[in-house]
Amino acid sequence: MHRLGAVILASALVLVLPVPARAAVVPPAAGAPARLGGPVVSIAHRGASAYAPENTLASFRLAARMGADVTELDVQQTRDHKLVVVHDETLKRTTNVEKVYPKLKPWRVKDLTLKQIKKLDAGSWFGRTYKGERIPTLAQALRTVADSGTGMLLELKRPDLYPGMTDRVIATIKTDPRWRDSDRLTVQSFSWRYLKPVHERLRSARTAALGKPRADQLFGLRWYADAVHPDHRTVTPEYAREVHSQWMDLYAYTINDRATMRRMISYGVDGIVTNRPDVLARTLRRG
Repeated sequence: MHRLGAVILASALVLVLPVPARAAVVPPAAGAPARLGGPVVSIAHRGASAYAPENTLASFRLAARMGADVTELDVQQTRDHKLVVVHDETLKRTTNVEKVYPKLKPWRVKDLTLKQIKKLDAGSWFGRTYKGERIPTLAQALRTVADSGTGMLLELKRPDLYPGMTDRVIATIKTDPRWRDSDRLTVQSFSWRYLKPVHERLRSARTAALGKPRADQLFGLRWYADAVHPDHRTVTPEYAREVHSQWMDLYAYTINDRATMRRMISYGVDGIVTNRPDVLARTLRRG
C-alpha cells in the first residue's frame, strides 16, 4: 500500500507488473491482508489554517512546528501563466483585492497577473499579526515546505480552468531537487484525469483522487492513483476496506475535533486532513 511517506513492505508477497510509466503494485490475493498498517498521517490543511492565514508561508511553517507530517496546499494559475498558492477562484475572501483593485471585479485569480497578485495583503483578513503576508508562488511554497521538513500534498485546483497548468506544475517541481524525485510529494485533484500525466512524468510522486470513487471505479483508478481522499462524512468502515482491497490508501478530510478523529482512526483511515494539526498530534499521542 502506498503512503505519503516512505513505503515499507514487510511480510507480504508483492508482484510487480511492467507498465509504461512505473511499476504498479498488484493488490493482494483473496485472504491476504489488505493493509500494511502504520501510523496515521497528519496532513495540515492549507497549513495550520485554524491559527494562521491559509495557504501562506506563515501557515506552512506553523504546521510543521505543530507536528504535521504533510502540508496541504492549492495551486492555481494567473493571467500570465504563473503558479500561485491560493484556494478560491477569486481573491476576495482572503486578500484586500477589493480595496487595491476595485475595478477588477470579480477578482478572479486567472484575471490578474502575478505582479498584481503580489501587491495584495493575504494576512490581515485573518489577524493583524499576519499583516503583509503575500500569496506565495508554487516555487516559494516548495522551498518553504521542504525547509520545514514536512511532506507536501499539492492540489491541482480546477486544472480544466487553466490550460497548461498541470504541465507547468510538473515542470516547476522538476526544477526543485528536493521534490523532483521525492516520494514525500503527493498530487491530488477532483479532476482525476489530470493525475495521469503526473503519474507518468513524476515517477517518484504519489497521486490521489479527491472525492469518493465508487467501488467499481477504484480498479481503474488504482493504476494511476495511489490514494483516495474523500470527505470524512462519506467514509465508512466498509468503504475503507474496499479502498484497501485495491491496495490504495484512504485520507479523510477535513477533521478538526478529537471525537471525529478517533472515529476515523477506528475506521482504518491512513491519514487525516485537519486545520488543527496540534489537536491531531495530541489525539494520536493519547489515542
